[in-house]
Amino acid sequence: MTNVSEREEVREDMDNRLEDMILVIGQEYFQRAHVFDSLCNDKEEALYPGCTNFTRLSAVLRLFNLKARNGWTDKNFTELLELLKEMLPEDNTLPNRYYDAKEILCPMGMEYKKIHACPNDFILYRNEFEELNQCPVCGLSRYKVKDGDSNCDESTTGPPAKVLWYLPIIPRFKRLFVNVNDAKNIRWHADERQRDGQLRHPADSLQWKKVDELYPEFGNEPRNLRLGLATDGMNPYGNLSSNHSSWPVLLIIYNLPPSICMKRKYIMLSMMISGPRQPGNDIDVYLSPLIEDLRILWEEGVEVFDGYSCDYFKMHAMLFCTINDFPAYGNLSGYSVKGHKACPICEEDTCYLQLKHGRKTVYVGHRRFLKPNHPYRRFRKAFNGDQENRIAPKALTGEQIYQRLKDVNVKFGKNKKQSH
Repeated sequence: MTNVSEREEVREDMDNRLEDMILVIGQEYFQRAHVFDSLCNDKEEALYPGCTNFTRLSAVLRLFNLKARNGWTDKNFTELLELLKEMLPEDNTLPNRYYDAKEILCPMGMEYKKIHACPNDFILYRNEFEELNQCPVCGLSRYKVKDGDSNCDESTTGPPAKVLWYLPIIPRFKRLFVNVNDAKNIRWHADERQRDGQLRHPADSLQWKKVDELYPEFGNEPRNLRLGLATDGMNPYGNLSSNHSSWPVLLIIYNLPPSICMKRKYIMLSMMISGPRQPGNDIDVYLSPLIEDLRILWEEGVEVFDGYSCDYFKMHAMLFCTINDFPAYGNLSGYSVKGHKACPICEEDTCYLQLKHGRKTVYVGHRRFLKPNHPYRRFRKAFNGDQENRIAPKALTGEQIYQRLKDVNVKFGKNKKQSH
């Protein structure tokens, strides 16, 4: 019953949003009238004469949804289309190949950029490096080289050695605001949020209020976006092999109400870093396209049409927080998360012990963060045999961290001797 209800929910959601999708496409493709007209025709054209449940566009959209949910290959999808076309009446409009079906949905897709990267993570082949075929730092080829082939000169071509897939975020935010319901939900934190002192949403936090205080022009516009960035490594093949690594970088829009804020539909994949090895501390190299767009959104803003209020406004956005486990925190921040001073709050005052036999470092002294009159501070036997009278260390401010790091010369990239 659960699977049936889920399928019905998906079908209802897709049917309800099809009109909105066409509207959004119209906003972007008004200068290419034939593209918009083709989509509208597919939306109105029945799957076969007399069919009232499916149009050509809705049928293809539903089938692609099944393909994505069940992990079908392109070949399997083509075989399914061929079989369905035989089963339907002769004059049906269903495409019989994956390529033809994809052509129908192409205008609905978002732009993506396939950016080649140095296999040792020194550079991305973009901007001043876009025309190069070798890394100017380590000298490795931009493309995969067969074993035993030492030729990696300027004429080398083939599959790239490492790839970053970047999905530009600005066009996607624009699409979000064209949809009337989504544009209304963006304002939820200002128009509908319950204000009773309880912490139910990031908008109730001190951090949110501090941003409003420091940047009143940003805070006074409820449609300005506050984003969370989440990333972690994963193996897409679901096994313990370390031959491949994928690092998705996701964005969460915290303006939305809690009921939909963390829904898959609103969690935005901004980039995918794929390759034989994880980027590690060199992830900053790969984040540069995203950071450039975020800087545009913060400093300049972009003109956006609001489908709810039916007007244009200058939208800004900021990176509100990051979400990651401790190792990924080290990669994103550059802070050392191993050793005797691994705590980013305590730093030099980190309490640690080196295990005598395991040789591992363990971290103690957590009672410092309790209230001064907490009874655990006086316990001896349950802890290390001593009472705890120290106060909790204070975290550094952003300005203090900047002053410490402003003169550090960071060099990215793996060992030059490593190869792909």
